[in-house]
Formats: sequence, structure tokens, C-alpha cells
Amino acid sequence: MEQLVADALTHAQKCGASAAEASVSVDAGLSVKVRMREVDTLEYQRDRGFGVTVYFGQRKGSASSADFSPASIRETVEAACTIARYTSEDNCQGLADAALMARDIPDLDLYHPWALEADAAIALARDCEVAALDADPRIVNSDGADVSSHGGVRVYGNTHGFIGGYHASRHGLSCVSVGKQNDEMQRDYWFTVSRRPDLLEAAQTVGKKAAERTLRRLGARRVGTARVPVLFAPEVARGVLGHFLGAIRGGAQYRKASFLYDKLGEQVFPSFVQIEEQPHLPCALGSAAFDSEGVATVPRHLVRDGVLETYLLGSYSARKLGMQSTGHAGGVHNLVVQPGEFGFDELVRHMGRGLVVTSLMGQGVNMVTGDYSRGASGFWVEDGALAYPVQEITVAGNLRDMLANIQAIGSDVDLRGNVRTGSILIDGLTVAGE
Repeated sequence: MEQLVADALTHAQKCGASAAEASVSVDAGLSVKVRMREVDTLEYQRDRGFGVTVYFGQRKGSASSADFSPASIRETVEAACTIARYTSEDNCQGLADAALMARDIPDLDLYHPWALEADAAIALARDCEVAALDADPRIVNSDGADVSSHGGVRVYGNTHGFIGGYHASRHGLSCVSVGKQNDEMQRDYWFTVSRRPDLLEAAQTVGKKAAERTLRRLGARRVGTARVPVLFAPEVARGVLGHFLGAIRGGAQYRKASFLYDKLGEQVFPSFVQIEEQPHLPCALGSAAFDSEGVATVPRHLVRDGVLETYLLGSYSARKLGMQSTGHAGGVHNLVVQPGEFGFDELVRHMGRGLVVTSLMGQGVNMVTGDYSRGASGFWVEDGALAYPVQEITVAGNLRDMLANIQAIGSDVDLRGNVRTGSILIDGLTVAGE
């Protein structure tokens, strides 16, 4: 694959390109879904792709193919060159700066293949679902249990002389159960994911947790309109931080389409909030030695003492802003929010009266103004304890105020993703249901 990339770059230069970059990937995996104890789907996946981008000065052209034959690679490169000759110039186009290329590529322990045959995957999924269905008579149905195992390799190179690649794997197990009480039905889920199959939660554990989460939702009701503290559970708190990340991306900044436009160096969070990027954590889901342009990733503070210290920049957006790439072409790599000293239960006691959000729905977020309004479900809190489940409610506020009004970050950190955070307690949101 490295030779394929090198040959493509050589051919691009022979065709007259002043610079070029190319990437190639191969992925394979197995996915199984069992529903009501029967096999619902069994899929084998094998994908591959080749992409090349060429530059004729500030003119850019791109093309892609799934055919790795030498003739196809040459044709794809030539197609990109033809496109580039007819595009308009853009003085921000081009490869990332040569000085920023990754030189030392550490082994981040990202590849752990799982010798999982179809029969074994089916058995795992069935064990998971049965654990949910047998947990309580009120669990009457299932939306299925899924088992997946994927692995692949990616190589990227450019005419700065950089070529780098790595293997990576990802395995997961999930279950969705349905409960019934009187005429009411509710559903909820649980999942586990890791690069290492031996670090996944047991199938029975996942099924039981899915059932427990479903059962606690039975009897859900609406609540009246109120302005109260809201505690976002870890699995939804990362979504709030996702809006923050979207607001500090270079594209949103140079387009002036962000509620955090031009806030670099300013107080965005309370002073106790620390947010770091740790791209070289061994075996972590977001780890990478370089971004999608070959720029070396480095540990850095995004937020220190509540102050925004960096935007998320690839080479194009960096040039648009008169800045330098931060190695974020393709996104962040292991965002870590420093946890507080209190766990979930302690934060519930601290809030006294308010709302715990465990699920969000809808797309009611305006990234330009920061206006936030989303459907939610969770639990109403009275006297520092969960009182009853709630549903069909709306949580509303403004993201700029929400980030500034964070009261606490929990110690209950969820590691199942690229954003690692505990629960987030935010004061002064409007909750409406009736």
C-alpha cells in the first residue's frame, strides 16, 4: 500500500502536478444482529478505496477509485490532473507545511484483531439479548443485540516525502430492549466498544444493563415549564462538547459562522474547566500519530482554566485565518475533560431540584447564534434524589451561556468514544413539557 501511494505521487508529478497527496485504505469486518433470539442479519464487509489530490499551483483536483490495479491508479491520477487544470485558483490551497509532517510515528497499540467466526458472534449476540429478555417479566420485546468486529489499514503520503500508515481495529457489542407496564412501553440501550476484544464488557452484562435502563424509564411523565439546573449524563454530555468543538473548527471561524467566533484567548468556560487533547494514548479509540494531511499530532490544551487556547485547524482553514495548522484535519484525537471530585450520585444530591438528561433527540442547535433547543428524556430530581422518569420534554438555552454556566464535571468519565468526559451539570436551562 505504501508503494501504491508512492507510485501515485510519482505519476502525479510526471503529469505536471506541482504537489500531490494520496491515501489508500482497506477495511474488513463482521457484523451480526440477533432479534428475539433469531438471527436478523449477518454481514461480512470488505471495503477499499484510493484517493488522490493534485495541485497545479493553487489549482486543485481530486479523484478516487476502488480499483488498485496500476492502470486504474494512473487513470485516477490523470483524472485528478484534468480536473485541476479547469478549476479556479485559491491561494489557500496546497499541502500542509512540510515542517509540520510527522517524523517519528509511535506504535499506539491500535490493532487487536478478533478471530471471531460467525457462529461465535451469533452466540454472543443471542446471550446478550437473552440476558435482557430474561431480566424482568416487564421486558417484552427487543430491538436486537449487535456484535461487530472490524479492522483495517490506512496509508497516506504526499510529495513532501511523507508516507505513513497504521493498522487499527474496533469491536463492539450493543443491545436495545423494550419494556411494558400497563399500556406504556419504553425502550433503552447499552453498549460496549474497544479496540481490544478482551476489554469489552461481557455480553450478559450489556444485556442486563440495557434491561435495567429500560425498566427505570417505565412510568415516565412530562413536567411543567421551569428554569432549573440540568445534569447531562456522560453519554449525552459529549454531545454538548461536540457543539463546542464544531464552534472552534477553522471552517466555522473563517466563515464567521460560529457562536464562538473570534473568542481565542477569551474565557469561554468557568476557570475550573480544563480540556486537553491526548492523541497518543495507547489503544484509545481516537489515537493517531498524524492527521489526514500528515501533520504530526501533539498533546495540547484546548481549554486551560476556562480560556480557549486554540482553534481546530487543518492547512486550508489555517491559511484562511493567517495561522498554522494544528493537526486537526479530520477532527480531534482523544479529547479529555478533566473530571471533578464528585460522582454522578453526589452531583444529583448537589443540584437538589432539576433534571437529569439521559437521552437527546432532534437537531435544534443553531451553531451561528448558539441557540439550543432539543427534545430530551431522563429523570426529574427532587430533594437531591431521582424522583421519577420524564419524557417528551424540551431543554433550551444558549450554548455560549451553557458553557459559561457549567457548575461541575463528574468523576464518572465515559471512555467509550473520542470525547472522554463525566457528567456535566449546567445551571439555568429552561425545561418545558406541559
